Amino acid sequence: MGFFERYLSVWVGLCIAAGVGLGYVFPSVFEAIAAIEYAHVNLIVALLIWLMIYPMMVQIDFSSLKHVGAKPKGLVLTLIINWLIKPFTMALLGWLFFRFIFADWVDPQTATEYIAGMILLGVAPCTAMVFVWSHLTKGDANYTLVQVSINDLIMVVAFAPITAMLLGVTNITVPWDTLLLSVVLYVVLPLLAGYITRKHIEKKRKSCRYRFS
Repeated sequence: MGFFERYLSVWVGLCIAAGVGLGYVFPSVFEAIAAIEYAHVNLIVALLIWLMIYPMMVQIDFSSLKHVGAKPKGLVLTLIINWLIKPFTMALLGWLFFRFIFADWVDPQTATEYIAGMILLGVAPCTAMVFVWSHLTKGDANYTLVQVSINDLIMVVAFAPITAMLLGVTNITVPWDTLLLSVVLYVVLPLLAGYITRKHIEKKRKSCRYRFS
């Protein structure tokens, strides 16, 4: 691993500290940035997230889905944990800690927001870091690609309804416009852009091979 990758957690911590510090020093700037939103989705944050996940989306090879049945156990385990266990356990933990254990320490409105945040984190399976952990453990890159591809395709259709269901169970108002816009901005569009980019790159590679063969 390179120097940057080896100390990734350090850079993340420094960025968090820098962000908090800059927020105190230049509050008006960050208030202006926070105001650039639509349906409670900040467009500047969406752009930055795009820059982070777009390279990973380019690596998704839809043709690899035909190999999904080669090693079903790992894939089935991943799907069960990501879609049948993790979202509901995160909702349960949020409800348990912020409605009971920390109920006297956190006001009800803030507790509700924390629960909603935990639900959103629990429903959204990680994409980019999967490749990182697979690399660190010397895993099968092609099989990792299959798992990521399947999870991303499921997330396109499953994220909004599962999130709405869990938010409804916890008596939190379901912001459908925010949920649907988030799915489109953070999943559908980057996935589509990655697919188009990958096809374009593959086409150029084939053209170059034909030209020099």
